[in-house]
Amino acid sequence: MASYQVVAWKGIPASVEARDAAGSVTLQLSERFQALIDSVAMQLGLQDSDAYLEHWTRSAAAERSGTAREVADAVAAELEARFMEFIGRALGRP
Repeated sequence: MASYQVVAWKGIPASVEARDAAGSVTLQLSERFQALIDSVAMQLGLQDSDAYLEHWTRSAAAERSGTAREVADAVAAELEARFMEFIGRALGRP
Protein backbone atom coordinates (compact mmCIF):
# COMPACT_ATOMS: atom_id res chain seq x y z
CA MET A 1 0.00 0.00 0.00
CA ALA A 2 1.29 3.46 -0.89
CA SER A 3 0.00 6.96 -0.32
CA TYR A 4 0.22 9.60 -3.01
CA GLN A 5 -0.40 13.28 -3.63
CA VAL A 6 -0.65 15.33 -6.80
CA VAL A 7 1.13 18.68 -6.94
CA ALA A 8 -0.76 21.13 -9.16
CA TRP A 9 -0.89 24.77 -10.18
CA LYS A 10 -4.44 26.18 -10.39
CA GLY A 11 -5.75 22.64 -10.84
CA ILE A 12 -3.26 21.68 -13.56
CA PRO A 13 -1.19 18.74 -12.31
CA ALA A 14 2.59 18.94 -12.50
CA SER A 15 3.88 15.97 -10.51
CA VAL A 16 2.94 12.92 -8.48
CA GLU A 17 4.53 12.10 -5.13
CA ALA A 18 4.08 8.60 -3.70
CA ARG A 19 5.34 7.06 -0.45
CA ASP A 20 5.46 3.60 1.03
CA ALA A 21 7.46 1.86 3.76
CA ALA A 22 10.48 1.57 1.43
CA GLY A 23 10.66 5.27 0.55
CA SER A 24 9.26 7.89 -1.76
CA VAL A 25 9.04 8.56 -5.49
CA THR A 26 8.37 11.86 -7.27
CA LEU A 27 7.43 11.83 -10.95
CA GLN A 28 7.19 14.97 -13.06
CA LEU A 29 4.44 14.85 -15.64
CA SER A 30 5.37 15.48 -19.28
CA GLU A 31 6.60 18.90 -20.37
CA ARG A 32 3.22 19.70 -21.93
CA PHE A 33 1.75 20.14 -18.43
CA GLN A 34 4.42 22.68 -17.47
CA ALA A 35 3.90 24.44 -20.82
CA LEU A 36 0.17 24.68 -20.06
CA ILE A 37 0.88 26.03 -16.58
CA ASP A 38 3.27 28.64 -17.99
CA SER A 39 0.78 29.65 -20.68
CA VAL A 40 -2.06 30.14 -18.19
CA ALA A 41 0.23 32.05 -15.81
CA MET A 42 1.21 34.42 -18.60
CA GLN A 43 -2.41 34.90 -19.69
CA LEU A 44 -3.33 35.78 -16.10
CA GLY A 45 -0.36 38.11 -15.71
CA LEU A 46 1.15 36.02 -12.92
CA GLN A 47 4.79 36.38 -13.90
CA ASP A 48 5.64 37.80 -10.45
CA SER A 49 7.09 34.90 -8.50
CA ASP A 50 4.99 35.44 -5.35
CA ALA A 51 1.73 35.57 -7.30
CA TYR A 52 2.76 32.48 -9.26
CA LEU A 53 3.90 30.50 -6.22
CA GLU A 54 0.74 31.04 -4.19
CA HIS A 55 -1.30 29.02 -6.71
CA TRP A 56 0.61 25.76 -6.15
CA THR A 57 -1.30 23.13 -4.18
CA ARG A 58 -0.84 19.58 -3.01
CA SER A 59 -3.85 17.24 -3.00
CA ALA A 60 -4.98 15.43 0.10
CA ALA A 61 -3.13 12.16 0.54
CA ALA A 62 -4.86 9.14 -0.97
CA GLU A 63 -3.92 5.46 -0.84
CA ARG A 64 -3.65 2.71 -3.42
CA SER A 65 -2.32 -0.79 -3.40
CA GLY A 66 1.16 -1.24 -4.85
CA THR A 67 4.62 0.11 -4.26
CA ALA A 68 5.33 3.83 -4.32
CA ARG A 69 6.80 3.43 -7.83
CA GLU A 70 3.79 1.46 -9.11
CA VAL A 71 1.33 3.95 -7.65
CA ALA A 72 3.24 6.98 -8.94
CA ASP A 73 3.46 5.42 -12.41
CA ALA A 74 -0.26 4.57 -12.45
CA VAL A 75 -1.44 7.99 -11.24
CA ALA A 76 0.91 9.79 -13.65
CA ALA A 77 -0.40 7.69 -16.56
CA GLU A 78 -4.00 8.50 -15.60
CA LEU A 79 -3.24 12.23 -15.47
CA GLU A 80 -1.38 12.09 -18.80
CA ALA A 81 -4.43 10.42 -20.38
CA ARG A 82 -6.61 13.31 -19.13
CA PHE A 83 -4.43 16.11 -20.56
CA MET A 84 -7.14 17.42 -22.92
CA GLU A 85 -9.48 17.76 -19.93
CA PHE A 86 -6.95 20.00 -18.21
CA ILE A 87 -6.60 22.13 -21.35
CA GLY A 88 -10.39 22.52 -21.41
CA ARG A 89 -10.47 23.59 -17.78
CA ALA A 90 -7.64 26.07 -18.36
CA LEU A 91 -9.64 27.58 -21.21
CA GLY A 92 -12.78 27.75 -19.09
CA ARG A 93 -14.59 24.83 -20.68
CA PRO A 94 -16.45 22.30 -18.51
